[in-house]
Amino acid sequence: MSTLSVAQGFTKSLAMTVLSEIGDKTFFAAAILAMRHPRRLVLSGCLGALIVMTILSAVVGWAAPNLVSRKWTHHITTLLFLGFGVWSLWDAFHDRESEELAEVEAELDADITANGGATKEKNKDSDELKKQRRPLLTQFFSPIFLKAFSITFFGEWGDKSQLATIGLAADENPLGVVLGGILKKM
Repeated sequence: MSTLSVAQGFTKSLAMTVLSEIGDKTFFAAAILAMRHPRRLVLSGCLGALIVMTILSAVVGWAAPNLVSRKWTHHITTLLFLGFGVWSLWDAFHDRESEELAEVEAELDADITANGGATKEKNKDSDELKKQRRPLLTQFFSPIFLKAFSITFFGEWGDKSQLATIGLAADENPLGVVLGGILKKM
């Protein structure tokens, strides 16, 4: 058995992330959020979620060979990559990206409607009162940052890129997988 190279894990993770993230639901959510809110907050929330998800996925992938033999994890990883390739081709031929964009827009519009169409014209007194009553997490982080983080984090949960990262970290050096996955997401 050969040693697991950080460079090999890095390049495979980078290539896999490039191929699996383009046109993803979280890609559209981030774009729409950035159109409606300050881009820095949206970017930092999305990046934070993707980094946390990449690290969690790599840890799960690293632990998998302890539960299943390396030979089987290699075969499972190969099947996952084949499956994700077919899945991506299927999506490309059936134009699912426009469906996902419409779904994300509908979810964000429903959120705006639920908030009563809240706008920046509210007076400062009510904003200060709301800040004092906010939950603990929102006192340290912007609500927009938290929204971008949570939409991205839960949107990536069980996504093909997360599953592929788990499989790749089971077969390659987890540090290289994390570095490649994070670099692409930046």
